[in-house]
Amino acid sequence: MLRWGLRVVSCGFSAPGSAACAGPWRRQRSVLTMAEDLIAAVASQTKRLNSGEVVQRLEENGHQNKRLKSDADEEDAEDQNKKLPKRKIVLLMAYSGKGYHGMQRNVGSSQFKTIEDDLVSALVQSGCIPENHGEDMKKMSFQRCARTDKGVSAAGQIVSLKVRLIDDILEKINNHLPSHIRILGLKRVTGGFNSKNKCDARTYSYMLPTFAFAHKDHDVQEELYRLDRETLERVNKLLACYKGTHNFHNFTSQKGPRDPSAKRYIMEMYCGEPFVRENVEFAVIQVKGQSFMMHQIRKMIGLVIAIVKGYAAESIMERSWGEEKVDVPKAPGLGLVLEKVHFEKYNRRFGNDGLHEPLEWTEEEEKIAAFKEQYIYPTIINTEREEKSMANWLNTLPIHDFNSSAVEMQTNNKDSKKSSDLEGSDGCGDDSD
Repeated sequence: MLRWGLRVVSCGFSAPGSAACAGPWRRQRSVLTMAEDLIAAVASQTKRLNSGEVVQRLEENGHQNKRLKSDADEEDAEDQNKKLPKRKIVLLMAYSGKGYHGMQRNVGSSQFKTIEDDLVSALVQSGCIPENHGEDMKKMSFQRCARTDKGVSAAGQIVSLKVRLIDDILEKINNHLPSHIRILGLKRVTGGFNSKNKCDARTYSYMLPTFAFAHKDHDVQEELYRLDRETLERVNKLLACYKGTHNFHNFTSQKGPRDPSAKRYIMEMYCGEPFVRENVEFAVIQVKGQSFMMHQIRKMIGLVIAIVKGYAAESIMERSWGEEKVDVPKAPGLGLVLEKVHFEKYNRRFGNDGLHEPLEWTEEEEKIAAFKEQYIYPTIINTEREEKSMANWLNTLPIHDFNSSAVEMQTNNKDSKKSSDLEGSDGCGDDSD
């Protein structure tokens, strides 16, 4: 062993090419080369890993910076919105009322969903109003022009309120509304404008299947019935009788014959040309008046249907405007639509003052018509076909006594009130807010 160790030591001082240590040197050099290659490979891998980690960290930082910038931009936009002054405006609304318990919001009650619930939520989410204004609508001076009731739709509802005039305001509000509720227009108005008080008149339409006018003695098939010219002319003659000022205490509830507010002024009322949808013929009745009471329009139409079908004499119309209590049938709520509201006095005073626009919506007429075709008319037609509300109501006309005395009517009203309370309020009630 001693001799071997001396040889190894002595080999360390020998020349690399000497025969004494040629074999051990080659082995040592090979080991050293492998070690160097291994160190180089580890260093290269470490470098790649470090480089990938750096890139990953840069990317993560970039995404984080983008998120922070996006959040900051949103906060800046929100802060900028808060600094915008509030302005009084009107919004032109269209909506399908099916599934809603009317237009007017019942703050604090989530049991019955209304159109205004969805509208206020969209106003808050879009940044037009602060959240506390949504909770207390008086803070934004909110006022609807007409209070449509359960199931009633609108193509030209107007609401007035104070909002922040943010960029792309209509688009942003509509982005937070369901497709069956749309804001179709916006206009600036005077600071003291109130959409209900400044409204001169309201126009409603009532869409109904024409078989409603078929005489009771004729056995007709609903899908095959077509309204003839003579019957249409008689319908329009009766509807025209409503024009002017009359006492409509028999056409609503809780108003006596001597109540001044029961007198209403009707400007026009007529039935248009019939048309066919889904193999059923329909017609649309238009009525324009200063204002309407609860269920007034439905009862006006219901009485005309009763006369045309032969259940009541034409003389009942004159009787219904007198002090006598008359049994007036109430047509179904389906089909009633708020078409348009009128601001003629306001337009004459402020429409051409150079500061404000007249409240006319000529440019929006195409959008209004398209909305009715897409959402309102199909809802009325499909619901009528599925639920047969008009056909079922027509079957109740024989139970009405159109010659009842006042005493008999009081007894009948007590019985019928129980069923009407269950039905709910689904007519129009412009001035009963």
